[in-house]
Amino acid sequence: MSDWGMQKTALRERLVAGSRHANGKIVPIPNLPAFLRAVIGTGDRVCLEGDNQKQADILASALAELDPREVRDLHMVQSGVVLPAHLDVFEKGIARRLDFSYSGPQSARIARMLFGRKIELGAVHTYLELFARYFIDLTPNVALIAAVSADRDGNLYTGPNTEDTPTVVEATSYKNGLVVAQVTEIVDKVPRVDIPGDLVHFVVEVGKPFYVEPLFTRDPAAITETQILTAMLAIKGIYAPYGVRRLNHGIGFNTAAIELLLPTYGERLGLKGKVCTHFALNPHPTLIPAIESGWVEQVHCFGSEVGMEDYVAARPDIFFTGPDGSLRSNRAFCQTAGLYACDMFIGSTLQIDLGGHSSTVTTNRIAGFGGAPNMGSDPRGRRHPSEPWLKAGAEADPNSAAALRRGRKLVVQIGETFGDRNAPLFVERLDALELTRELDLDLAPVMVYSDDVTHIVTEEGIANLLLCRSKHEREHAIRGVAGYTEIGRGRDPKMVERLRARGVIRRPEDLGIDPLDADRRLLAARSIKDLMLASEGLYRPPSRFRNW
Repeated sequence: MSDWGMQKTALRERLVAGSRHANGKIVPIPNLPAFLRAVIGTGDRVCLEGDNQKQADILASALAELDPREVRDLHMVQSGVVLPAHLDVFEKGIARRLDFSYSGPQSARIARMLFGRKIELGAVHTYLELFARYFIDLTPNVALIAAVSADRDGNLYTGPNTEDTPTVVEATSYKNGLVVAQVTEIVDKVPRVDIPGDLVHFVVEVGKPFYVEPLFTRDPAAITETQILTAMLAIKGIYAPYGVRRLNHGIGFNTAAIELLLPTYGERLGLKGKVCTHFALNPHPTLIPAIESGWVEQVHCFGSEVGMEDYVAARPDIFFTGPDGSLRSNRAFCQTAGLYACDMFIGSTLQIDLGGHSSTVTTNRIAGFGGAPNMGSDPRGRRHPSEPWLKAGAEADPNSAAALRRGRKLVVQIGETFGDRNAPLFVERLDALELTRELDLDLAPVMVYSDDVTHIVTEEGIANLLLCRSKHEREHAIRGVAGYTEIGRGRDPKMVERLRARGVIRRPEDLGIDPLDADRRLLAARSIKDLMLASEGLYRPPSRFRNW
């Protein structure tokens, strides 16, 4: 007869082993190494937070100090590989296999380790995809998470940076896995219960806040006139004609420039109340002037942003906040909102090929995807109409009956034709294909597939790929905005002019934009200090961004 309680038995054994190093649910810091050795076994699947921004840094460091002779061959399943310790576990042989979404600061090191066969790659996922697999075939045996505070029953307060925690805990605890939380402090009563103590097995009081990366902070002083020009093109050439009100902005200076042009250039175009009213977005500091001038009605957040806590708490009409006043973020919910409730995603990438595929993988960097493929994909399960969705669908498929025609989400890639270190944005062949060959992968790590991309914006203009009727037209629409890159120089000028006559390609002059008007004086804030002043002192930027 089958034993249907094997997982519960395994959990009881972990609880008994862990309890030898704990006082009730509380694990003293000196006991943490012995505790982790007791509750984590060789070959376990471990989810370590490891988010986009929030890191269970003390637990990560302790895990990396384990002896690989005692604990080895772990399968790490985590959103972000962000801290050095996240890769130290592979260098030391404690972990063997990795499924992840985003690597950010560790993108160069993870590339070296993958090519050096120090990591066995499961897959590079989107956030929602990885979260989904937590509930199917990548369910953690042990979850190491982070929170602000806990009471002695294990109730957790996650504060503004809830991020991935509810998803990780739900998948682990309800499948008889072990949940361990590092917290800044143990309190008598948490400000609000974000994770109920019934789902948390052990708590480690570490005495300091968990690490948070200010991932979405962009200093307006670093925004260039070229980025201002691309922002003007996007606002006048895409936001305005489609009437985009519900959207997501990716990370980068190009979208930061858009946010800072809304109260100035956008106001001049008469777009207030017509575009950019509802966002799925972290609390970007560069959004402060648009919020303060009444452009933005509502923002739901994946995570928080360092220094924005007081500002968000003071603007509950805009942000989702709890009864304690602090932000309630949730990456899974916000990714879903960005996928299904938003009409547009606009963001940057590192490479675009002639088909329109975009990738953040280069020969020496593997940054992962994060949520861009969720934001930047056309959700075929969508059924509710909106003006931008219907308009984009009609452009892509003008011949179908309107009532049966599928709408289209706007997916915009924006950037300069040459990026950092003069690297061209447009390439004949994505570096992702080289990674695929080197690692013998079944699938190239493409961030946004060509059939999802609807527009490409550069300083040369806008390519509307929805209006292309053949692969040849699509290729020359891309060449037509690729500037002086090799791809751009390979254009057929007559073909490009025919596409321009049809509105497939639109130059700045076609939109009535003079590139000389792309001046930094257009920005609603030109420095971090300006953002702080616009927030009435509520925004408190991290020290590394203070230059006054």
